[in-house]
Amino acid sequence: MFDHMNLQVTDVGISRTFYERLLAPLGITPQHTDGDAIGFFGPPHGSFWIGPAAGPETRELHLAFSAPDRSVVHAFYAAARDARMDIMYEPQLFPQYHEHYFAAFVRDPDGHSIEAVCHRPES
Repeated sequence: MFDHMNLQVTDVGISRTFYERLLAPLGITPQHTDGDAIGFFGPPHGSFWIGPAAGPETRELHLAFSAPDRSVVHAFYAAARDARMDIMYEPQLFPQYHEHYFAAFVRDPDGHSIEAVCHRPES
């Protein structure tokens, strides 16, 4: 749903490992480096970049990655669980957003909220 995004992180190596494992089920993988920054690319288009923080971050960011179906949300969660990441919410419906909003949420190493979401009804 986005063209590109750049997230400043405290430790690029730790965050690369985190996002590489977490985003693999979504088909998003690291494919490019530009200095210390790492670009992750995946379907259908767009890029997600991580790079070293320019200064201390004091606000939580929330990033939601689109999942094509609910099985991918489950795979995202499984990747987080297997890597012992900080899980905020297991895969579930969030009807307060809309009746088919199915998502899982984790925290990244810098405390940001990362989500995989599917807006389709269960098939």
